[in-house]
Amino acid sequence: MAAHEKMQQVLDWAVDEVGVPGIVADVKDGDRTWSATAGVADIQTGAPRLPGEHLHTGSSGKAFTAAVLLALEAEGRLSIDDAVNKWLPGVLNVNGYDGDKITIRHLLSNTSGLFSTGLAAEVAHRYATRSGFLQHRFDGFTTEELLRVAVSQPPVGEPGERFEYSNGGFHLAGAIIEKVTGSSYAEEVERRVIQPLGLTHTRVRSAQDTGYPDPYPRAYSNLFFRDGVDPATATPENWESLMEDPGLPSLDVTEFNSSLAWSAGDVVSTTGDMIRFVNAMASGSLLPPAQHRQMWTTVSTEGSYWMPHTRYGLGVFEFDQRATGGRALRGVGGSLWGSWFFAVGTPDGRHAVTVHTNTEWKTWDLMFKIINAEFGVSIAA
Repeated sequence: MAAHEKMQQVLDWAVDEVGVPGIVADVKDGDRTWSATAGVADIQTGAPRLPGEHLHTGSSGKAFTAAVLLALEAEGRLSIDDAVNKWLPGVLNVNGYDGDKITIRHLLSNTSGLFSTGLAAEVAHRYATRSGFLQHRFDGFTTEELLRVAVSQPPVGEPGERFEYSNGGFHLAGAIIEKVTGSSYAEEVERRVIQPLGLTHTRVRSAQDTGYPDPYPRAYSNLFFRDGVDPATATPENWESLMEDPGLPSLDVTEFNSSLAWSAGDVVSTTGDMIRFVNAMASGSLLPPAQHRQMWTTVSTEGSYWMPHTRYGLGVFEFDQRATGGRALRGVGGSLWGSWFFAVGTPDGRHAVTVHTNTEWKTWDLMFKIINAEFGVSIAA
């Protein structure tokens, strides 16, 4: 069976069996490109998913942040082994953190010891339940607020000791970009990533933006705790057990202020643009060789309640080759209310697939089935 037929079967399965409203995939394999879709972009009208839609790429934006900092290092303006206190004096010297010990590399590799920011009280009480989301969906976050949230709970470990996925580390990284350059984070991403790669449909969302350019899919979410659950009781280990009944209807969350994500993942793009981006990150066509090697110097994510069978670099991930039969596959990805995106490609930059669902992550099986369909690699969830 041809790869595109296998892919279409997986996309149809995602809609029919996983409960994804709609899904779109773009593929580039050498000179061959093609797209496939299943399901709807709008539950009310039944409009289908379409290639070329503008969508939220979630934590894929972390790779944009890492690329900017590595570009600045290549220019000699900083080192990723600089202590955070060199650029943001005192910001980390609270609640048990030490800004002289935590480096930019720690931030970008999620090994800083910072706690999982999504569990912060300031975040959970606004967005963790349906009623909270409806009340706060248009709230904005300033950089100062994001940095305060990043250190609002004590460390989960010493710098370099363990992998713990933390948006707060990337918010600190975004603040360092602004301190070093004197420009906004969005301007630096535009200058150092978007323009050089010709990503004409890609931008960092502004702090006031609550929508998307046409065309775009509606976004639907069930990512909420049950009524009566105290978000303060959530941990990386138990949060899934606190979620609401999966049989409840999805909430349309298309319009909301995502400034909570900022430099940890607030990039709007298309599957087509993101193929170009992931190929550049995987192959090293954007960064100098030394910085490319830094980006792909990885740490284990084992035991971290994150994506299985992966290692994490600087804003990017690669699959453990023990799980892929020795095949090297690199990628970016992210999930948030009403959106799940991932892009996976080969290190030579010739073969990649990008996928978006207009609801958040449901199961790793979907990603692994797509990888199998496109790359012939079987990974067990």
